[in-house]
Amino acid sequence: HVQLVESGGGSVQAGGSLKLSCTSSGSIFNMCAMAWYRQAPGKERELVGSITSDGTTTYTDSVKGRVTISQDYAKNTMYLQMNDLRPEDTALYYCAADGMVVAGIPIVSTFNYWGQGTQVTVS
Repeated sequence: HVQLVESGGGSVQAGGSLKLSCTSSGSIFNMCAMAWYRQAPGKERELVGSITSDGTTTYTDSVKGRVTISQDYAKNTMYLQMNDLRPEDTALYYCAADGMVVAGIPIVSTFNYWGQGTQVTVS
């Protein structure tokens, strides 16, 4: 059973940067895709972006140009580099692993593993 642990969240001022990490207890090398989601208070969970096993990334429109997803297989870790943060980026950020991306769209129901989340607050 794979466990995912997110870290790197915190409180920053608008315009600042954060780099979130998602570390897996198992190898991520053979996972089809990994993704970042977020959920703000009173709102539904939304996709931030994803990365497939061949390194292809997708991002939701609201974060394009401001975030980058990457992976380090040696560390079994996925990253979310976020720049130019805005108050509307405030949310609990979750990572998900071993899911599918179809036509560039991550299918949330296919992700087998989820982390507990790390809070990002932008003021």
